[in-house]
Amino acid sequence: MAHRIVIAGGGTGGHLYPGIALAKSLMKHNKDIEITFVGTEQGIESEILPREGFKLKTILSGGLVGKRGLNRWISWCKLPVGISQSLCFLIRHKPDLVVGVGGYASGPLVLSAWALRIPILIHEQNAIPGVTNRWLGKVADKIAVSFKQSKRFFPHKKVEETGNMIREEFCAPGPEKNTGAPERFNVLIFGGSQGAHSINMAVKDALALLAPLKDSLFFIHQAGKQDVGKVKQYYAAQGFSADVRPFFHDMADQYRKASLIICRAGATTLAEVTASGKVSILVPFPHAAHQHQEKNARILEAENAAEMILDHQLTGENLAQAIRQGLENPERLKKMEQNSFRLGNRNATEKVSRLCLQLLEESGR
Repeated sequence: MAHRIVIAGGGTGGHLYPGIALAKSLMKHNKDIEITFVGTEQGIESEILPREGFKLKTILSGGLVGKRGLNRWISWCKLPVGISQSLCFLIRHKPDLVVGVGGYASGPLVLSAWALRIPILIHEQNAIPGVTNRWLGKVADKIAVSFKQSKRFFPHKKVEETGNMIREEFCAPGPEKNTGAPERFNVLIFGGSQGAHSINMAVKDALALLAPLKDSLFFIHQAGKQDVGKVKQYYAAQGFSADVRPFFHDMADQYRKASLIICRAGATTLAEVTASGKVSILVPFPHAAHQHQEKNARILEAENAAEMILDHQLTGENLAQAIRQGLENPERLKKMEQNSFRLGNRNATEKVSRLCLQLLEESGR
């Protein structure tokens, strides 16, 4: 009989893609494992999972952190509905294991699994865990963490440092030379699955300052749906060569082309950057809970694997300076690539996969 595993979470690529990486790893171990994701209709999972060939069950759920007034009350009202939907789904589906990877759907589903005595593993991606995972850590059977700094927030007998799960295609065998356009310095820019308006606007201002170097530069820019048209116009107006899209489904290929990456500092992004051995200019999302993106970024900055520019300090001038420095100082860039690759945890997904299989075995399911 096939094992049934439910992976709960999503909302953003940072939560969803580690779950996809885990699902693929588990299926490599056992082709008979049946995996279903639980997420929300509004999250990126409703678009991505059908492309990846995975089943998706949606529930009603919303975040509480950072919400105020009416929006907070709406989220509270969604919670009992989401728990009810989760309980009904789990009773019908009868999974052998539930894995929470973060995101709005993770809380209701994991709590429901605990009520039904289904084995639970949760994965904490950030250096500072959010409130939801701190609570879920009390009921989970196993807790996998990406950073050793977050182990202190969980019961020590349950927690294991694994690193952040990433898809196999991001795991480079070593720091790579630029494989993009000949004699061009490829700059990959993205702000998460939805894009980042502040980064897009800073790029606009940076292009005018980089005009003398336009023949040496090529930009790969994930601008998000709202800004993609404007961003294309910025590059065209300044005469730069660029591949601008709202979203890249082949992000691992874009990483391989990149000489320098400009991005947010979500845990999944940093795991992919270091596994690929790439140098990054990190612009932490300023409204992340507990400023966890800034704390994530400082870990790489301290190891000379990345530079950090806080969002309120981001300007076209300092962004142009960072790009110019990368282009004109290849030896420094090479050293930072080596540091980045050294920090990469390329077997994190395998570690979490084995924890899941261990839980299945211990539970006798």
